[in-house]
Amino acid sequence: MSEDLYSKMKNGRSFFLIAGPCVIEDEVTMMQTAEFLKREAEQRHLTLIFKASFQKANRTSPQSYRGPGLDKGLRLLQKIRDSFQTPILTDVHECSEVSPAAEICDVLQIPAFLSRQTSLIECAGLSGKIVNIKKGQFMAPEDMGPAAMKVASCGNDKILLTERGTTFGYHDLVVDFRSFSLLQQLGYPVVYDVTHSLQQPSISTQSGGRPELAPMMAAAAIATGCVNGLFIETHPEPGRALSDAASMIPLEYIPALLERCLRLQTGKD
Repeated sequence: MSEDLYSKMKNGRSFFLIAGPCVIEDEVTMMQTAEFLKREAEQRHLTLIFKASFQKANRTSPQSYRGPGLDKGLRLLQKIRDSFQTPILTDVHECSEVSPAAEICDVLQIPAFLSRQTSLIECAGLSGKIVNIKKGQFMAPEDMGPAAMKVASCGNDKILLTERGTTFGYHDLVVDFRSFSLLQQLGYPVVYDVTHSLQQPSISTQSGGRPELAPMMAAAAIATGCVNGLFIETHPEPGRALSDAASMIPLEYIPALLERCLRLQTGKD
């Protein structure tokens, strides 16, 4: 599946969508979210990759919810994949997680804070799966070239590069839209992480966010003509979400956001 999926992501006429909750929660919430996203993507002929993390290694507080763990989390992701026939993306944080995650997931994601971890990136590359490398908040777009080479050196050219904003002061991020063009020049599909770029990291005991800006930022990124995919964290009730509640957007807002971006891409806006 990964070869065909990567071809769609790289050569598709419309942007692809990576979307789902920040972290795996209860089965009802996860299945409800996947079903909604699958329906909305199919109606618009968009390729959907459902995302959720079985564990979040980078939390603001030791009391923050981290997820159900590798085994339980992957079982639920497998159920979602089988039930909705949709590709799956999840984070990997250590080399030991790569092999079990690769058995179920179509895309392995390198979190932004681990985007310079050579051994982890190489392990992901050796899996043969699509590897999505998130640009660290501390990295310039050009720095993603060497990161991508770590995957390519393993004989795997199925690489995605994701912009998620750059540290701006202590508790904010900013997106330099020149980044999309510079990343595109590296020759791999470019993804814009809409919701994480609107985070306000580590405010008090949790991260804040400005999710109300998501539609504008997503549309602006698509308008550059350099973005192949959108990454959006969403939840039926973000206020009750167990992780990144302040930056995820309500599931019900997804259709309007997608429509706005499609109109821009097709020149009908």
